[in-house]
This record gives sequence, structure tokens and C-alpha cells, in this order.
Amino acid sequence: MDLIEALDNSGFNDWEWTFGEFTRYLEPVASQILISKNLSETRVALVENGEVTDFITESRNQKGYVGSIFRGKVSRVLPGMQAAFVDIGLDRAAFLYAGDVRDEKEGPVTLDFSTADVEEDSAILGAKKQTQEPITPIQDLLREGQEIIVQVAKDPLGTKGARITTHITFPGRFVVFMPTVAHLGISRRIEDQDERARLKSIIANIQIPNGGLIVRTAAEGASEDALRADIQYLSKLNETVSNTYSQSKKIGLIHTELDIEFRSVRDFIHDGVERVIVDDKSSKEEIEKFIQKFLPRFKGQVAFYDEKVSLFDKYEVDLAVSRSLGRKVWLKSGGYIVFDEAEALVVIDINTGSYVGKKDFEETILKTNLEAVKEICSQLRIRNCGGIIIIDFIDMSKPGNKEAVENALNEELKKDRAKTNVLGMSDLGLVQMTRKRVRPSLVKSLCEPCSYCDGKGYIKSKGYISHEILREVERETVRTLEGSVIVHCHPDVAAWIYDEEPRLLEALEQESCRRIILKVENDYHIEQFDLYSDEDI
Repeated sequence: MDLIEALDNSGFNDWEWTFGEFTRYLEPVASQILISKNLSETRVALVENGEVTDFITESRNQKGYVGSIFRGKVSRVLPGMQAAFVDIGLDRAAFLYAGDVRDEKEGPVTLDFSTADVEEDSAILGAKKQTQEPITPIQDLLREGQEIIVQVAKDPLGTKGARITTHITFPGRFVVFMPTVAHLGISRRIEDQDERARLKSIIANIQIPNGGLIVRTAAEGASEDALRADIQYLSKLNETVSNTYSQSKKIGLIHTELDIEFRSVRDFIHDGVERVIVDDKSSKEEIEKFIQKFLPRFKGQVAFYDEKVSLFDKYEVDLAVSRSLGRKVWLKSGGYIVFDEAEALVVIDINTGSYVGKKDFEETILKTNLEAVKEICSQLRIRNCGGIIIIDFIDMSKPGNKEAVENALNEELKKDRAKTNVLGMSDLGLVQMTRKRVRPSLVKSLCEPCSYCDGKGYIKSKGYISHEILREVERETVRTLEGSVIVHCHPDVAAWIYDEEPRLLEALEQESCRRIILKVENDYHIEQFDLYSDEDI
């Protein structure tokens, strides 16, 4: 697509582009990892072709625990749920499913999945026993007061404690080492069969410590020396953690995952990344040492940023994050997407908005849906949406158009590091999918529920509150037969009653032969009111 066509298709004449969006069509930009660090927080953004495609933030006081290893103590075993609560030293007890408990009597578990069909994410977050036989009841595996070594698979979310597993895993740059699982596999994202065969041959020549390995996507093209070094490092790390667990008798953290900047470099960097740009000098030096030790072929790609304009402002990261915190996201064509996030469900609605197209209605809908696919997949990554996701595409009448949108969605989701599972499009144009989430979403991380509406997103209307008050006044006049009825309420509600329902108020006074007094309370919530009578005072 050339510049003129891009401007025409994007509704340039009636849409205000930022400079970054305009220059995106002038020349292709390589991927870059941006790391901004100060005393209170560290933020990391992945920018691909000029667009922010991933964003992670970690506060110094609110670090995530995923990947960290703890000595835990079983506080409760729940046979009815086949789960247990484990004290790991955090504010809330962690949750452990029976399927995530290793039966030490059985030794290393053999996972029942094909070498050609391995999800590296499932290995990184804790290998789960997948045998055909029934899982051993949790009451036969754990007892209250028992101390065990566990790894956090999911951070605490909302009122839920951390999700943990006893299947410890150690992710490296090229492989994931699993000391409790006897399995060798290759990430399904490495699709080239020759490359898969090469990696399988290399792994076969390396002496593997007790346990199993998953070869990660990043290992594509890696040398035997690099893989060997990665495996040796992870083996030593496992020994260190085991020794620490044996020597430590205190409940709590015994091994923490890498800091966010090192994890991001480890997971994001690939041949398409042109530079890692860091705005903190000491962090830049530490990242250089990390890359030199573990990722030597990327040596020399770390750059220090010291310009007056902040790093995230220059690359419009803060603008992209701010856009992703909104409920409505505009498309360049004039259409828009609406995100509604619940506890475990995200609903996404697509609308044509001001986009009217050029030829016919069906083409307008198709173009809007295709543009929305790319934006939705990008937003899912930035927002870190997880759980069940329902996408309501604009209804298309032609089967070929539905297929084109489905194919586009599946192709875009291949770029997502999180595990996704997409069902076909229904007759109503709905797509159901799931996306694995191991940390709170962007909205949950950076926002808090509205203190006024208590997170509902709405409040009762003044009219409804007023009628609630008047109904309560009727009940009060029956309960107490003498004295005035005094109503304490928000000033807007009092004004609505006097303006809209003066006759009803007068009729209530005449019927009950009592005065009804509205007393304004400026510090009341609009839905709050209290009734008193002279007898109560």
C-alpha cells in the first residue's frame, strides 16, 4: 500500500492523524524494545513497525510473582473441590488444584502430548499432569501442615489468591527446563520441519539433566553451543533453588523471577528487533551484561536514551496506553471498537461509526471488520485481556467475507505470545475465543473502581431515587402516626422532587396529615438518603 492509497483508505480528509501514524507509511520501521525506569516503576513496550504491540508495567511496591518459587505450607485441603489452600507468605493464601500437584511417589511425570504440538507457554507456567488415568485425590497427596515447594503460575487477581503448581519450571532464552517432567518437546510455533529436525538432533546430543525440556520459539536458528549453555545454566539454577529450599525453614519466597526488564529482553528479543532502548544508565549497563552472558548474538544492540523528550513520549507509548484504557477505540477509517471487561469475560463490539465506504454496504462492513481484527489483536496484547472473549463482528451476508475475517483473526493471533483458542464464527457473527492471562489486565493494573458508582459504571437516575424516597415516606407515615417526616438526601434529588413531583409530595402530606421536610446533605452520595420522624429524634 502506497502513501496516497493509505491516506485515502484511512479517511485522512476527515480524520486527524498523529505524526507517528503519518510517518508509519513513509518507511518500514524495525521492531524495538523500549525500557523506561525510574525510582517508582519500570515500564517496557514492544514497538513493531511503529505501533505499540505489547506493554508491561511493574511498580516497585507491586511486583508480580509469576515464575517465583516459594516454600509453602498447606493450610486447608478441600476434597470437595479437589484443591488446597497454601500459605506462601503473601496476604492471601494461594490456590493449588489437584492436577497441579506432583505425586512424588511416581517420579517424573510423562506428559501425553506430541512433540510436534507443544505450547511453550504451558511449560513456562508450570507443567500440568496430563495422563489418561484419573488424577490421584488431593487428600492422598497433601495433608494440612505439610510443607511443599511451589511456583506461582498466576498472580493474585481481584479477590483470588495466587494460582500455584508443584511442577517447577525454569524458562531460559532457548529452552524451558522442567525438573519434574520427563519429556522433550519443541514449540509448535517453529513450523519449519527441517529446523525442527535440526533442533531435535542437537538436543539428542546434549546430556540432559534429570527432567524434561521444551525448546522455545526463540531457539529457531540457535547454535548447539547456545542451547548447551542455556541448559547448563538452568540445571545449575535448579540445583541452587533445591539447596535453598532444603536449607530454608521459613515459609515464603526462595527464588524470584528475573526483574521485568530482563524478562522482557529474554522473551521479546529476536532477529527482527533492531535495538533495545533504555533511558536509565545503570539499567542499560546491567542489560548489556545480561545480553552478553545469555544472548551474545544480540550484543551491541542496547542503546542509551538521553534526549529531553521522554522515551515513551517520543515513541507515543503513553498515548497508546491511554487509548487502551478507554472503553471505545477509534479506527482510522472512522469505525470504532467497544471493549467491556468483566471478571473473566471480555466483550468486544465493532461498529462502522462514521465510515460510509465507497462501493456497497457489504464491502464497507468487510473493510471495517478486517481493520478491526488487527486493532483488536493489538489491543488484546496491550490490555492483556484474558479469560473468555466474545467478539461481535458486524454481520456479513457473504460466506467468503466471514471466512476472510476468520482467517485474518487467526493470522493476527499468531503474533500473540499468550495461548489463544478460537472457535468458528457463529451465524450471528460472534466469535468465541479464550486467551491465557497470567497477570492482571492493563485496566486492573492501572485503574481502580470508581468510588462513586462502586465500579458498576452507572448510578440510579434522580427520578428513580426520588420515587424510592417517596415510597419510603409512605411506609414511614404508616409506621409512625405522629410528627413530621424528615428526609436527608442529596441536593440534586431534593431539587428533582420539588421540580418534578411537587403535587405528589403535597398529596402525601394531605393524606398522612403530616409535614414532609427535605433536608439537603451536600456530602451524601446521590443514591443515599435517610428518613427520620419527630418521634425518632
